Order: sequence, then C-alpha cells, then structure tokens
Amino acid sequence: MKPLVYMLRQDDPFKCTAAKLAKFRLAEQVKFIRKNTIVLNPFSRTPVTKNDSATADSVCAIDCSWERADEVLKSQRLISQGIGRRLPAMLAANPTNYAKLGKLSSAEALAGALYILGEKKLAAELMDKFKWGHTFLELNSSLLEDYANADTKEQVEQLEKEYFPQLA
Repeated sequence: MKPLVYMLRQDDPFKCTAAKLAKFRLAEQVKFIRKNTIVLNPFSRTPVTKNDSATADSVCAIDCSWERADEVLKSQRLISQGIGRRLPAMLAANPTNYAKLGKLSSAEALAGALYILGEKKLAAELMDKFKWGHTFLELNSSLLEDYANADTKEQVEQLEKEYFPQLA
C-alpha cells in the first residue's frame, strides 16, 4: 500500500507533516488522484476497513488547513476522485491538537489508515519521523488493533461507539 499526499499548501510549511513525509520519501506527493486510491475524507460516510486493501493499492491524505477542511474536502473535484473513506475515531498526538478526537495531522491520518489496512510496519516508519510519532501509535494502540481486526464497516462503527460513546 503506497502512501500519497495531495498538498494544498495552506499551513505553515515548517509544521506540515505531509511535506516532511514527502521530503523523506515516505509518501509520494501527487497532483492527481487515481481511481484505485483510498482518499481520506472526514466527510465520507464509509470508514476505512482492512478489506479496502483488496480494491486499492494506495492511500492519500489531502493536506489542508483544518479551518478550511469543510470547503476543501466537500469540493466535488476532490471527492469524486478515488475511493472516499473516513478514518474511524482516533486521538491526535501532534503537539497542536494533542488528545483531541479526530484532529489528526496528515501524517497521523496516513499512519492510522495504513495500520488498519495491514501496513503496521509502514505506519510505524511514518511516525518515526516525528518526536511525538510513537505517542500517536501508543495513544491509539487498542483502537488501531481493534479497527485492523474488524471485517466490516458496521464492526468499525460499533467499535467507535464502544470507545467513544459521545459519538453515538
């Protein structure tokens, strides 16, 4: 499973986790999203499951500002490309949004998706580039394992409700 980033350059370039992944060639920066790519979109109704690896060969994070995510990710041009999937609920470990539900950096989003898709080693490699990266995997270790073992979107949604009852 190949990690990709679609960069919109809306954040501070020195804090951009997607740019760092691209710099170290841990993720490929793309200008076009292919149809067999999982596109991480928090507005999708379908969560990522391990079974998505059968239909996709790559996973792409859209790197944009959280303040503009609503307008950017609901743009027809972006969501019509690839296989739209949302990440199941997870806690952020990045210094800006530590322990906030769902406020993941692009690197955290990619690592979470890769873990669920069975690419645990690659997820750890991505997070190794950040001082706080191991914290993301530790903070969400039980969640990630359970999501990675779920067979259906219904099972993933049930796990979200169990871990985060406030979402129900």
